[in-house]
Amino acid sequence: MKKFLTLLLATMIVCASAVVLADATITYWFWADNDQYAQTMQEMIADFNATNGKGITVVGEQVPWDGGGYSNTLLQAAIGGGGPDVASFKLTATPSFVGNDLLEPLDSYLDAWDKKGEINDSLYGVMRSAGGSDSIYVMPWNTQVLYVYYRPSMFEAAGVSVPNTYEEFLDICGKLTRDTDGDGKTDVYGFGMRGSNGGQEPWGSFIYAAGGSFEHLDSPEAIQGMKDYIALFTNGYAPETAPNDGFAQVIDGFKSGLTAMTIHHIGSSAGMMELFGDDVAAFIFPAGKGQWTSMGDTENVMFASCQNKEAAFEWLAYLAAGKGQETWCTVTGNVPVAASVQALPVFQENPFMQVSIEGQPVAGILPVLDTTTTWISNWPSVIQQALLGDISAEEAMQTLQETLWQ
Repeated sequence: MKKFLTLLLATMIVCASAVVLADATITYWFWADNDQYAQTMQEMIADFNATNGKGITVVGEQVPWDGGGYSNTLLQAAIGGGGPDVASFKLTATPSFVGNDLLEPLDSYLDAWDKKGEINDSLYGVMRSAGGSDSIYVMPWNTQVLYVYYRPSMFEAAGVSVPNTYEEFLDICGKLTRDTDGDGKTDVYGFGMRGSNGGQEPWGSFIYAAGGSFEHLDSPEAIQGMKDYIALFTNGYAPETAPNDGFAQVIDGFKSGLTAMTIHHIGSSAGMMELFGDDVAAFIFPAGKGQWTSMGDTENVMFASCQNKEAAFEWLAYLAAGKGQETWCTVTGNVPVAASVQALPVFQENPFMQVSIEGQPVAGILPVLDTTTTWISNWPSVIQQALLGDISAEEAMQTLQETLWQ
């Protein structure tokens, strides 16, 4: 009798799960950067609906990115009870959603998922830190990882090789800085420094390589990283315009041959290869006492209000490690997070994708705090003052620590 009841209970549980999945409709909100990406997403949704074999139907709704306003649109819809079951997501939005108890913790689903191990533990760690707890509320999907672009011909002319350590990196910045025509003026700078908007991300690699961190920007190690950064400018190893240079300037400087190295992600690789052919390559910012590089992200979340959570997770899994992962990353050029997808020839044969994948285990994001947006806005002003000698490295890092962690 006991065995019969146990079997009956197990059967009921299986049937209940089947009922949850069968004929379940899942609403999914996403943004797309262009019409091609929007069409690709709808094709992925159609593929999932036709192949999941569990009667799950995903209904996709494109929502404008709106300069980042997407996250607020999603938040207000969820608070008002009119949001989707699942949605594409940015990690920086996590605290607002978690603080309002809007997201479903994914830990139990991940623990039962047979492909959990395909995603690097470090990436799950980033997901946890964004939520500010031990729970994972955000499902990895695809990333962009910053690395160092360099010109092999310039390395050969200067007699240097790809650096294996942070100290070697700092050293070759000087050796790559050259007067190529003998007129007494620098023609090639070792490093294209981004001292203006967005520069906090490549700058972070210096802070971590020196042994510092975003959590303790006023530590002796972090201050040393700042000193190293300043020295590249004051020693003349970065262009004189560096304090005011943003993305366009550092990329133009590299493309024009003004700089031998600069930092960006795979999004610039197509233009670089079109211009230079084989004379452009990349490496991950090397380790010193520590190692870190910045990660751009597009993830997915499940809402606590979702009525068919098992079905919703099937869709999240399809995007994270299934055909959806392969399709989306192939079309967009973003870096896949699943090992089996990373191993596919289309990704392995791209040297810039290989470097991006290599960097994923040390990639992270800025601390997700209420102060982060303002801190990012103020970062250029503090850095510019430090580069120009108006304030010391110690003063700059004290200010950055206080404004981020106030």
